[in-house]
Amino acid sequence: MEKLNVVALFGGQSSEHVVSCMSVQNVAANINKEKYNVILVGITEEGRWLKVDSLDEVKNDTWRTSGSRAVLSPDATEKVLWVIRHGKAEKIPVDVVFPVLHGLYGEDGTVQGILELAQIPYVGCGVLASAVSMDKLSTKLIVKNLGIRQAEYVPVMKEELEQMDQVVKRVEDAFPYPVFIKPSNAGSSRGVSRADDRKSLENGLKEAALHDRRILVEEMIVGHEVECAVFGGGKEEVRASGVGEILAAADFYDFDAKYYNSDSRTVVDPELPGNAAEEIRESAVRIFKAVDGYGLSRVDFFVKEDGEVVFNEINTMPGFTAISMYPMLWEARGVGKEKLVDDLLEHALRRYER
Repeated sequence: MEKLNVVALFGGQSSEHVVSCMSVQNVAANINKEKYNVILVGITEEGRWLKVDSLDEVKNDTWRTSGSRAVLSPDATEKVLWVIRHGKAEKIPVDVVFPVLHGLYGEDGTVQGILELAQIPYVGCGVLASAVSMDKLSTKLIVKNLGIRQAEYVPVMKEELEQMDQVVKRVEDAFPYPVFIKPSNAGSSRGVSRADDRKSLENGLKEAALHDRRILVEEMIVGHEVECAVFGGGKEEVRASGVGEILAAADFYDFDAKYYNSDSRTVVDPELPGNAAEEIRESAVRIFKAVDGYGLSRVDFFVKEDGEVVFNEINTMPGFTAISMYPMLWEARGVGKEKLVDDLLEHALRRYER
């Protein structure tokens, strides 16, 4: 059988650029080479698209200077990657794309829009699901309609920070300290901070505003931080994995605690109070369906000591690094990384079946 060409997109213009470069190494290494030709396309932090000749260039972090300029054509009649090398352009047919991109300009529906225009099958959620799931305020509105418990919050717009005293009063009237401040549309805990008093709240709001113009301040939920992986959508049943718990080395699971603190660790199938594990699995599937998810997502929750489950957020292109929970959770259910990547690509190829 003739091999299909799969483009693995990585890098990107978001604050999670480095995480994407880590994730694509695991994804590309586990693509079945008997079924697919792997074409690596990296996006620099400035937004330049480059065809990368080998995975070693990604591992060695030399791809930004050695790659050839590349453009994914949005023309649905072509379905090609244009590569410009030594002043000459060549067309490479594309059968499917795995956008291993996290955060803005990758996980938020922008790249998905290009792929929809090109009518090229791709792994993961579509434009709508990607956009609303990336935006925490939008996600909260959808989950509210499901009747699923989530952290109470106060929305704040960047321009409102000119009247900081009014914003602070609104937050302090809503719930007591400590509180968490989050950019609405930034991933992997970038710009997230905890405030224990008015001064740290003001500083946290200013920091979050550097990442997005829409901000939310949430009540603090004390409990286990847990995650659940989901797979499916379209004509395929949505399945949930088991539950994994995060044991953060810091006060909360921020970006540095996730990727740079070796004391942070994860536990699969932890002991949780009551019926929390099954409630998490059911809620994860309901939320995934509500945002019109397709392919994969990781849905995050808190579990309080009394067993109450509180939704936190949904990630439509979860990490695939060596320490990432999504592949780890499926591995615990007997689905290894190679099988998982193969299932995701097969599911992507069925995307436009009616």
